[in-house]
Amino acid sequence: MKATVVYESMYGNTHSIALAIAEGLGSAGAADVVSAQEATRMDLAGLDLLVVGGPTHAHGMTRAQTRHAAVSDSMSRNKGLTVDPSAKGLGLRDWLDSLGPGAGKAAAFDTRVDMPALLTGHASKSIGKKLKEHGFELVADPESFLVSGDSGLLPGELDRARAWGQTLASTLKDEHRPSS
Repeated sequence: MKATVVYESMYGNTHSIALAIAEGLGSAGAADVVSAQEATRMDLAGLDLLVVGGPTHAHGMTRAQTRHAAVSDSMSRNKGLTVDPSAKGLGLRDWLDSLGPGAGKAAAFDTRVDMPALLTGHASKSIGKKLKEHGFELVADPESFLVSGDSGLLPGELDRARAWGQTLASTLKDEHRPSS
């Protein structure tokens, strides 16, 4: 199986989740992890699975203004947050808008604050919708991984991400298994 996990990350949480998902996918074959910026130079043809995720800002995917605000906020409040090296690059919304027609299997995830989804929203739902608009078939419901109010991953979320990656890999293995 050939898989790629494309992520956008502000403080490294979504990047860490992307790496954990790729570890889980590794049970079925190699999985690359690339930022949205790096993904602009990729040919997605021939992938068995494309997994895409980013942080939830203002009930959905980030925008240039929310990304800028997140970077500024991390510096202005001395919160001890480290800005992910990819944070100043292209965001998922822009990358997804630049995609041409696609085909194949895909899955969507996000990171969001641990509060009721009604209050936070889910970037993964918008990501999944965009993937479908480009011709991809979602193999799983969009998934959220949770961060605390001070922007740290909650305990157990990396393990949950690895397990989700394993589930995605199993789903694809089952689809490729010859019927008896």
